[in-house]
Amino acid sequence: MCGLAGFFTAQSAFPPEASVDVRAMANAILHRGPDDSGAWLDEAAGIAVAHRRLSILDLSPAGHQPMASTNGRYVLVFNGEIYNHLLLREQLGAVPWRGHSDTETLLAAFETWGIEPTLKMTVGMFAIALWDREHRSLTLARDRLGEKPLYYGFNRGALLFASELKAMRAYPRFDGSIDRGALSLFLRHNAIPAPYSIYQGISKLLPGTFITFKQQDVAEQHQPSVQPYWSAKEVAERGQGFDGSEADCRIELERVLTQSVRGQMLSDVPLGAFLSGGVDSSTVVALMQGQTSRPVKTFTIGFNEEGYNEAEHAHAVARHLHTEHTEWYVTPEEAQAVIPRLPTLYDEPFADSSQIPTFLVSQLARQHVTVSLSGDGGDELFGGYNRYFWAMNIWRRLGWAPRSLRAAVAGILTAFPPAAWNRVFQGFSRLLPAGLRYANPGDKLHKLAEILAVRRPEEIYLGLVSHWKQPAGVVVGGFEPPTILTDRGHWAELPDFEQRMMYLDTVTYLPDDILTKVDRAAMGVSLETRVPLLDHRVLEFAWSLPLSMKIRHGQGKWLLRQVLYQHVPKDLIERPKMGFGIPLDQWLRGPLRDWAEDLLAEDRLRRGGFFDPAPIRGKWAEHLNGRRNWSYYLWDVLMFNAWKRQWH
Repeated sequence: MCGLAGFFTAQSAFPPEASVDVRAMANAILHRGPDDSGAWLDEAAGIAVAHRRLSILDLSPAGHQPMASTNGRYVLVFNGEIYNHLLLREQLGAVPWRGHSDTETLLAAFETWGIEPTLKMTVGMFAIALWDREHRSLTLARDRLGEKPLYYGFNRGALLFASELKAMRAYPRFDGSIDRGALSLFLRHNAIPAPYSIYQGISKLLPGTFITFKQQDVAEQHQPSVQPYWSAKEVAERGQGFDGSEADCRIELERVLTQSVRGQMLSDVPLGAFLSGGVDSSTVVALMQGQTSRPVKTFTIGFNEEGYNEAEHAHAVARHLHTEHTEWYVTPEEAQAVIPRLPTLYDEPFADSSQIPTFLVSQLARQHVTVSLSGDGGDELFGGYNRYFWAMNIWRRLGWAPRSLRAAVAGILTAFPPAAWNRVFQGFSRLLPAGLRYANPGDKLHKLAEILAVRRPEEIYLGLVSHWKQPAGVVVGGFEPPTILTDRGHWAELPDFEQRMMYLDTVTYLPDDILTKVDRAAMGVSLETRVPLLDHRVLEFAWSLPLSMKIRHGQGKWLLRQVLYQHVPKDLIERPKMGFGIPLDQWLRGPLRDWAEDLLAEDRLRRGGFFDPAPIRGKWAEHLNGRRNWSYYLWDVLMFNAWKRQWH
């Protein structure tokens, strides 16, 4: 885990102060690698690369980057971990190793097998910048699921690349023109989907791909094609190849999960895990505890606000598994104190409000460990999100009705504020079946109302994953460029709509929101996070299973639960799904009201030149008087304006 940065220019444009410039870029992401730094330049070739190191494997100088290959052909800067690097070393045979870092393993593999074959053989999370001195070419590569970030693009005559945008902003000649198309997408999705970034001309490298720039490309400001080395679409379309019994499926899933967890526990520094007490994190921790005789260090945070606290469930699971558990009950003041840091932590506009508790649990873990495993990915792989049940149930039950009737039902649902619906459901909760007991049901009913009048089920999904439904109308000069969600050519051909939703979440929401949130929050405190459920071998096995192994009787993650129940009693796990959230709606009406009013003031919005004030001010007024909960919509605007005030 580290951070990388650099630039590639035409020889005549290579700046005389290049060493200072590239080190400044790397120092801008010091938090990603506080233990060591280095830079390497070739003025004749126009290339400069730099690295910040968080030492995890091989803490000695033998792990220092940038690192050159044995034959001197390649120079590598690398962010991440290669979990199977010891196996790769065995396959590489007699190599005069200088140390035991996975960076050195990668270089030897590139030297022996070439770039694409090496990428296909790796198991890990990574962002790579590899300079080929022989061909004078730069290859950028990103891991299969997008755990590690990598930005690149031409700016003022130079090809810039970096782990975070703040490194690019440290480049002295950087021109950061805001992309209004990307801003429109941000209002819809609360994150900016790859390949876009908030800046014109700067892209995110798509997961599972690499791109190679030659000197002629840089001289002509030409962007070559991005090449895939692995495809989630192909994996999903290959489909249901595992035909064993339910017992066989459970045994095989536990085997591949255990293999992943064992590989990701490789570390030369203290290691632990986040534990929420839910299915995913509990499974990871249970399998971790099975790999060691010492108690696993586990971490959770809690809130005293009703409906937002999972700490008591995590505590019960930790007690059963005998982990060394640490919990922190966060006060509203402690959580709100994180908000001024968000524009720096997420140096691109980002508005998933669970970024706050994610940062807090990372901060807690970093006091005890340098590496923490996370349970992210289970919902996408095994059908855990409520929208997988809601979307098709809504369509099957209401799709036959005229749109006008469905619109009328939507009006009834929104006639009462979410808090009123919460009170109604609370009064009848004991009478409701478990499948209808949701945390914050009022918000979910209002979200349901927004998508009732759709024409086909795909529109339901897009509505459920959207905040602002017409964002280009809110952004001055706004428009929505095509994305994986809107271009059906990128969709996997799958028989069930639930599977199509799971695939789309895997290639969009997971890397663009969930993994971005975790990476920036954890790296903000120099904590490495690892996600065992996203080992690509786990994903490939999950897609080999029929849908009935994932969603059964209105409940998701059926098979994953069967694995977990071998280690943790069912009654410690079974409860309504709860997001990792905060009472944002209440805070915006209370302690955050003055802060929000300043950022949402009509004259500020008008002077900023990016937003039409009318729809924003209208939602702010309705939110304040309790008529509607528009907190998520408003958080999008607040996070952009806070980011803009910090960086522009």
